[in-house]
Amino acid sequence: METKPLAYNRILIATDDSECSKKALQHGYSLAKVMGASVALIHVIEPAAPTNYGADPLMGQQPIIIPETTEIQEESSRSMLDEISKGFEDLKEVFTFNRIGNPKQEILTVASEWAADLIIMGTHGRTGFDHFISGSVSESVTRRASCPVLVVPGKC
Repeated sequence: METKPLAYNRILIATDDSECSKKALQHGYSLAKVMGASVALIHVIEPAAPTNYGADPLMGQQPIIIPETTEIQEESSRSMLDEISKGFEDLKEVFTFNRIGNPKQEILTVASEWAADLIIMGTHGRTGFDHFISGSVSESVTRRASCPVLVVPGKC
C-alpha cells in the first residue's frame, strides 16, 4: 500500500515556561525546520482570581481584580514569547498568541482560528491527586482537538 507522507504546514506550540514546554519547543522547532512549516507559539494566562483586599462583603462591596497584576502577567507573557520566537527566526513564519483564559479552551480556539494542522505541547506527567485536582491540559486538548496533538513528556 502506497501512502503519501504526512506534512505539517502549520504547527501550534503551547508553552508555559516550564521544563516540559521547553522540550515541546525543541520538538516543534525540529519538526518545523524539517517540514518547512509555519509555527505559532501560544502562552495562556489564567485570569487572576478576585481578591477581597479592600472589599467588605458585609457592606455589599464586591471582590476586585487588581488590574496591575493582569498587566504584569501579560507583559511577562509577551516578553517570554518574543524571546522564544527569536530562536525560531530561521523558520518560514513565526506567529505569537498571548491569551487570557482557560488554557485548554484557548489552545483549541487558537488552533482552530489559525488552522493548525498539528499541536505540540508538553505534559508535566502528574498522576493521582495532583492530576485529579489540576486536570491535564494536554489530555483535554488531545481529546477535543480537530488535528493531531504531539504530547512531549517532561521526562524525555
